[in-house]
Amino acid sequence: MDFLIWVVSNIALSFWRVAYAVTHPGLWLDWSNPEAVMRFAYYGGSREFLFVVLTAFLVLTGLGFWRNRIMWGAVRVLEAFANGTGRFFAWAGLLMVLQQIVIIFSQSIFAMSELTFGLGAALSLDISWWSEELKFYNALVVALCCTYTFVQGGHVRVDLVYSAVGHRTKRVIDMAGSLVFMMPFALIVWMYAWYFLWRHLVTPKVSASDSIDQMLMKARAFRWNVETVGFSPNGFNGYFLFKVLLVAFAGMVFLQAVAFFYRSYLEWKEGPASAGRFLDRDVLEPGEVEMAAPERHAH
Repeated sequence: MDFLIWVVSNIALSFWRVAYAVTHPGLWLDWSNPEAVMRFAYYGGSREFLFVVLTAFLVLTGLGFWRNRIMWGAVRVLEAFANGTGRFFAWAGLLMVLQQIVIIFSQSIFAMSELTFGLGAALSLDISWWSEELKFYNALVVALCCTYTFVQGGHVRVDLVYSAVGHRTKRVIDMAGSLVFMMPFALIVWMYAWYFLWRHLVTPKVSASDSIDQMLMKARAFRWNVETVGFSPNGFNGYFLFKVLLVAFAGMVFLQAVAFFYRSYLEWKEGPASAGRFLDRDVLEPGEVEMAAPERHAH
């Protein structure tokens, strides 16, 4: 009973917390003030923020149950966000290949130790820097194209009973998967990734066990300490960006879990005719299909 009261009270307080944060942006967005930075670092992984997210989900879900078109609208927006982000950052794969070709030619043929790119104010860095940067392009594709691949149905799925059950049972399994697996996974990754990121951005180091008062005390000795150490002396030194991508990955997976739960519920309620409604999946043109899977001729 005490736990239920605690949950309900935190949900009720979430409305006040959001209103206070919106009306006092300088307390957490004015990063010229060390206390504002520490508040941002604290609340981004706090119990308060968790209940704000939970309350927003419950409110939107309630409105969606009342008016299904609201829920469909949320599905379309969230899936469009996943598709748009994935389609844009998928180009990092091509950029990675082109940069690797340039590196190989520069080393093997021209024996260059540095590469320079740019017009006017050119960027000149050691070739090992450009080589190690390729890992960042790969991380962009993995972290920011994951939900796009999910929407496109491209992830590998272990199917034991799913294909043998009917439409409505499949949607129930999908809803359970969203709530029991995707959302908790995203929340756990977010909690670890959030403080993992901030420990490589600021000093003194922050911790998930710190209270807001402890964080404000640390603000007295605050200074930026952005991670710039690479694997080699002249190598890529933006490894803090990988921590940023981990946080972005967790947030996008959570949003996709919400979209998938809503879609599964709506398709369960409206029946087989609604399966794939508003689903924006990439389709290969006839010529592209032949290139991807050459036709086999009988002899």
